[in-house]
Amino acid sequence: MKIQFNSDKTINGDQRNQDFFTSQIEEQLDRYESYITRIEVHLSDQNGKKGGRNDIQCLMEARLKGRKPIAVSDQADTIEQAVSGAIDKLKISLETILGRIQDH
Repeated sequence: MKIQFNSDKTINGDQRNQDFFTSQIEEQLDRYESYITRIEVHLSDQNGKKGGRNDIQCLMEARLKGRKPIAVSDQADTIEQAVSGAIDKLKISLETILGRIQDH
Protein backbone atom coordinates (compact mmCIF):
# COMPACT_ATOMS: atom_id res chain seq x y z
CA MET A 1 0.00 0.00 0.00
CA LYS A 2 1.60 3.23 -1.17
CA ILE A 3 0.68 6.47 0.62
CA GLN A 4 1.13 9.79 -1.16
CA PHE A 5 0.75 13.20 0.48
CA ASN A 6 -0.22 16.49 -1.13
CA SER A 7 -0.69 19.76 0.73
CA ASP A 8 -1.42 23.33 -0.18
CA LYS A 9 1.10 26.09 0.52
CA THR A 10 -0.39 26.92 3.93
CA ILE A 11 0.00 23.38 5.35
CA ASN A 12 3.39 22.16 6.58
CA GLY A 13 3.97 19.04 4.48
CA ASP A 14 7.47 18.29 5.75
CA GLN A 15 8.85 14.75 5.93
CA ARG A 16 8.30 14.49 9.71
CA ASN A 17 4.58 15.17 9.31
CA GLN A 18 4.35 12.76 6.37
CA ASP A 19 6.11 10.02 8.35
CA PHE A 20 3.84 10.54 11.36
CA PHE A 21 0.63 10.43 9.31
CA THR A 22 1.87 7.56 7.12
CA SER A 23 2.45 5.38 10.20
CA GLN A 24 -0.96 6.39 11.59
CA ILE A 25 -2.71 5.49 8.30
CA GLU A 26 -0.81 2.18 7.95
CA GLU A 27 -1.65 1.21 11.52
CA GLN A 28 -5.36 2.08 11.24
CA LEU A 29 -5.88 0.52 7.78
CA ASP A 30 -3.60 -2.51 8.22
CA ARG A 31 -6.41 -5.05 7.94
CA TYR A 32 -7.39 -3.66 4.49
CA GLU A 33 -3.85 -3.59 3.08
CA SER A 34 -4.42 -6.52 0.73
CA TYR A 35 -7.29 -4.62 -0.95
CA ILE A 36 -5.65 -1.17 -1.23
CA THR A 37 -3.00 -0.31 -3.80
CA ARG A 38 -2.58 3.38 -2.95
CA ILE A 39 -3.90 6.09 -0.67
CA GLU A 40 -3.68 9.74 -1.62
CA VAL A 41 -3.97 12.32 1.14
CA HIS A 42 -4.76 15.94 0.26
CA LEU A 43 -4.41 18.46 3.08
CA SER A 44 -5.61 22.03 2.70
CA ASP A 45 -6.50 25.07 4.76
CA GLN A 46 -9.86 26.31 3.53
CA ASN A 47 -9.28 29.83 4.88
CA GLY A 48 -5.68 30.17 3.77
CA LYS A 49 -3.65 32.24 6.19
CA LYS A 50 -6.77 33.61 7.88
CA GLY A 51 -7.81 31.88 11.08
CA GLY A 52 -11.03 29.99 11.54
CA ARG A 53 -12.71 26.96 13.01
CA ASN A 54 -12.90 23.67 11.15
CA ASP A 55 -10.85 25.10 8.30
CA ILE A 56 -8.35 22.24 7.87
CA GLN A 57 -9.57 19.70 5.31
CA CYS A 58 -8.23 16.21 4.75
CA LEU A 59 -9.39 14.50 1.58
CA MET A 60 -8.37 10.85 1.48
CA GLU A 61 -8.70 8.71 -1.63
CA ALA A 62 -8.16 4.95 -1.54
CA ARG A 63 -7.43 3.04 -4.74
CA LEU A 64 -8.78 -0.48 -4.43
CA LYS A 65 -7.61 -3.47 -6.47
CA GLY A 66 -10.08 -4.10 -9.29
CA ARG A 67 -12.57 -1.48 -8.05
CA LYS A 68 -13.27 2.22 -8.39
CA PRO A 69 -11.45 4.52 -5.98
CA ILE A 70 -13.32 5.81 -2.95
CA ALA A 71 -12.84 9.22 -1.37
CA VAL A 72 -13.75 10.67 2.00
CA SER A 73 -13.05 14.02 3.60
CA ASP A 74 -13.09 15.54 7.03
CA GLN A 75 -12.74 19.09 8.28
CA ALA A 76 -11.41 19.99 11.72
CA ASP A 77 -9.47 22.58 13.69
CA THR A 78 -6.12 20.76 13.35
CA ILE A 79 -4.34 18.60 10.78
CA GLU A 80 -4.24 15.70 13.25
CA GLN A 81 -7.99 15.83 13.86
CA ALA A 82 -8.78 16.12 10.14
CA VAL A 83 -6.54 13.15 9.25
CA SER A 84 -7.96 11.06 12.10
CA GLY A 85 -11.53 11.88 11.07
CA ALA A 86 -10.81 10.99 7.44
CA ILE A 87 -9.24 7.68 8.49
CA ASP A 88 -12.34 6.82 10.54
CA LYS A 89 -14.63 7.63 7.60
CA LEU A 90 -12.45 5.61 5.22
CA LYS A 91 -12.58 2.59 7.54
CA ILE A 92 -16.40 2.77 7.58
CA SER A 93 -16.52 2.99 3.77
CA LEU A 94 -14.08 0.09 3.37
CA GLU A 95 -16.10 -2.04 5.80
CA THR A 96 -19.24 -1.37 3.76
CA ILE A 97 -17.63 -2.09 0.39
CA LEU A 98 -15.55 -5.07 1.45
CA GLY A 99 -18.41 -6.49 3.50
CA ARG A 100 -20.47 -6.60 0.31
CA ILE A 101 -17.63 -8.36 -1.52
CA GLN A 102 -17.35 -11.03 1.16
CA ASP A 103 -21.13 -11.56 1.24
CA HIS A 104 -21.15 -12.64 -2.41
